[in-house]
Amino acid sequence: MVSTMLEVVCRVTGMGFAAIARVTDDRWIACSVRDEIAFGLEAGGELTLETTICNEIRVHQQPVVIDHVEMDPRYNMHHTPLMYGFQSYISVPIVLKNGTFFGTLCAIDPKPAMLQNAKVLGLFHLFTELLAFHLQSLELMDISRDALQTVHQQLAETMDENRQYRHISSHNLQEPLRKIRFFSNLLVNTVEDGDVEKVKLLASKVNAGAQRVSMMIKDISAFSALNDPYMLFEEVSLQRVVADVCAQLAPQLSIVKAHMEVGDLPVIQAIPAHMEQLFYHLIRNALKFARKDIPAEIRISAVAVGQELLPVQGRSAVMAYQEIRLEDNGIGIEGSQLENIFDIFSKLDSDQLLEAGSGIGLAYCRKIVRHHGGTIRAVSTPGEGTIFSIVLPVRRVPVSAVAASF
Repeated sequence: MVSTMLEVVCRVTGMGFAAIARVTDDRWIACSVRDEIAFGLEAGGELTLETTICNEIRVHQQPVVIDHVEMDPRYNMHHTPLMYGFQSYISVPIVLKNGTFFGTLCAIDPKPAMLQNAKVLGLFHLFTELLAFHLQSLELMDISRDALQTVHQQLAETMDENRQYRHISSHNLQEPLRKIRFFSNLLVNTVEDGDVEKVKLLASKVNAGAQRVSMMIKDISAFSALNDPYMLFEEVSLQRVVADVCAQLAPQLSIVKAHMEVGDLPVIQAIPAHMEQLFYHLIRNALKFARKDIPAEIRISAVAVGQELLPVQGRSAVMAYQEIRLEDNGIGIEGSQLENIFDIFSKLDSDQLLEAGSGIGLAYCRKIVRHHGGTIRAVSTPGEGTIFSIVLPVRRVPVSAVAASF
């Protein structure tokens, strides 16, 4: 379609060069070119922005039409025709539906041409409108594809959580319930025998089982509540969050003689309570799996890892990401266990734990990171330590804001 447009422009105007240009604040880029006068510019080629009339059109967003440069009092001494040697020129801005200036549809020729007429101007306006519609359709397709990928990702995450809930109902909850039934039966028999001390012992075991079930239900409820839509995103200093968490965990840090090394951490848009939970569980996990023979070392650092461009409310917004790494020198995790460490109530086989724990801390971490549009993974070497890598967007762009651009 585009090549046909440029051919029609050349045929109707009699001009030898036509192009569609992407014009930004600092660049002029040829998107598509028809060159019959050996101007020497190909698709993907660039002109210095300040040497072009398109740079002026970018500001005032009005067409510029010149039939004969030498006879035009405004442009006969203009630097652009003097530099590029043309006598006729036409350029019409391409403006997207949301008001964003994209670039221009332009044509030049070393000979004068009759351009100031309804036929030529109508053709250029029609083509720029078609180009704007085409560009927005392509952009909308990209947004739709990204949205579809997001939905697929959310569906996969939901299915993964449903798998974990099924496992909990069929295994994790069944274990304490079986113990309650077993000790309850023993308790009935013991009551009949009149052994008071044994009755007390068995009653305490039944109570412990009930408390275990109660705690698991509370943990599941808290886990489900992490997606609460009423929790607001705001500017959060991860540096301050880590400092607060270290203050909370000061007694545990002291027990393992831990050395904390914290680099410069970014400020991101996040839910403050979630970020506190995230680092609390990660640091606490490092302390739980600290080696007994050496002091614990925990290093936390951050680095920018990339960005993507999104259209947001009539402008382009850069989505930047930061990778936060938490490294420890603990006992490490076997490769066979790494796959399941983020599952609810998942516990590692180890006799070196400082405390039993509920096995839900890392599940919290993954759900929090997912809720913030990020990813979390772990790599580990048994006997040497573990590295957790968390990638989070610096700023949150709601889907509604992206949709409002169209």
